[in-house]
Amino acid sequence: MEQAIAVDGVRFEQLIAEGVTLVDFNAPWCAPCRIQSPIISKLSRKYKGRAAVVEVNVDENQRQALKLGITSIPTMIIFKNGREMKRFVGLQSAEDLITAMEQVLQSQGGRL
Repeated sequence: MEQAIAVDGVRFEQLIAEGVTLVDFNAPWCAPCRIQSPIISKLSRKYKGRAAVVEVNVDENQRQALKLGITSIPTMIIFKNGREMKRFVGLQSAEDLITAMEQVLQSQGGRL
């Protein structure tokens, strides 16, 4: 099973710089995050070659979480060319995330 890539702060900036990236901010102790994890893995497989799907452990990357104003987890943010396009807080369905990913992939720029 393909998993989302786990990243630290330095790699995070590099990964979101170009193209579309879905970032899942989570922590191992977070029950909703554990429920969200299989959905994130499914999206990682679905968008392979079209978009990056990455996971950021907020306990290990507190500076990055603070910089982006992450106050609740799970939080998922879709970036396009380094710019935040859409943010989800709390447990999300695969369908809602897929709809948002498709919109961002097809968009020409501005925030959704």
